[in-house]
Amino acid sequence: MGAEAGVGSEPDAGAEAGAPAQPKRTRRGRPGYDRETLINKATEVFVSRGYDGTSMDTVARELGITKSAIYHHVKSKEELLHLAINRGISALDSAVEDERQRTGLTALERLRAAVHASVVILIEYHHSVTLLLRVRGNSDVEREALDQRRKIDDKIRTLVAEAIDEGGLRSDFTPGLITRLLFGMVNSITEWYRPSYPVDPETIADAVTSMAFTGLEV
Repeated sequence: MGAEAGVGSEPDAGAEAGAPAQPKRTRRGRPGYDRETLINKATEVFVSRGYDGTSMDTVARELGITKSAIYHHVKSKEELLHLAINRGISALDSAVEDERQRTGLTALERLRAAVHASVVILIEYHHSVTLLLRVRGNSDVEREALDQRRKIDDKIRTLVAEAIDEGGLRSDFTPGLITRLLFGMVNSITEWYRPSYPVDPETIADAVTSMAFTGLEV
């Protein structure tokens, strides 16, 4: 072993009086995600792999972060599912409600506007709405999502009934059937739409609305 420093030994460099203090090195953590980005990325993983077949280990691996980094933002996979679904369904509900409450328009005009807005929201929140359409009520989170989805359907069904009563829509189809047909067309967009699709969302919404109502209006 070398001799220990003692009286008369040379002081270390930088330890002399008046020497400038060396800046402390800050430890750089692993790259991570903020809450919103985490939800977006996890939603994509749930859609591509299926929620039931995706563990938090899988989510962490796909995102390139640790599970502890995920648990910094959410408590469980179920909470992550709730947040993933809620983004799309909240936007859908707000869009439908805004159009339903508009004044100075016929029920048919409000219905057309609600369908148009739903298409735009579905494209904007593509993965979230896709996840919503795949839930089957296997947990409290999924049952809550299905209940919220039914409430949106009820709002559309009410508009359809009002449009029929006003004479704007044909009356030989029930409001429930028309609602199912309308949103069967809207929801099918999740099966084929991709961000690289060479048509903008507004044009797609115009096409869906025009095609849907051509055979319904009186």
